[in-house]
Amino acid sequence: MVIAPDRTRVRLRMDDSKRATMKTGAALLLPALLSPGLARCRAMDRGLDREPTAIASNRGLPMQVQYLEIVTPAVDALCAQYAAAHSVTFSSPDAALGGARTARLGDGALLGIRAPLREDEAPVVRPYMLVDDLEAAVAAAQEAGATLALPPMELAGHGRCAIVIQGGIDCGFWQH
Repeated sequence: MVIAPDRTRVRLRMDDSKRATMKTGAALLLPALLSPGLARCRAMDRGLDREPTAIASNRGLPMQVQYLEIVTPAVDALCAQYAAAHSVTFSSPDAALGGARTARLGDGALLGIRAPLREDEAPVVRPYMLVDDLEAAVAAAQEAGATLALPPMELAGHGRCAIVIQGGIDCGFWQH
């Protein structure tokens, strides 16, 4: 339907095959035309329109969560919930992981649930992404505007980790 200059409504007639062709063409073409522009706008909003830098060692590899950390004052209750819902068993507290009780996820990653380590530590769910070069990952995150929350550190028997904060979100990195 179109509004003509004299403000009357004019109905355009189109046979069904032309209508279907136009809908299909628009459905295929429109996303391709809009996506690069929209992606660029979203990247600019997040400050991600800069050239990538230091994480060359992970370039081309899929992102992988190595450790998923949940900080909560209700450790036992949350462990019981996940154990019942997913038929998993949690370990006893692991001192190297801040006293976290852990369970293996289906892809081999580790889920750790622990109590806050200090009075002002708020509940959080924090993924630690696997990286080949921890220092390079932290440097690239900082260059992209992240704040360093925990510098690279050793976790006895588990590898090394670091935490940055970007846009209020805790982002962990993990290296074996």
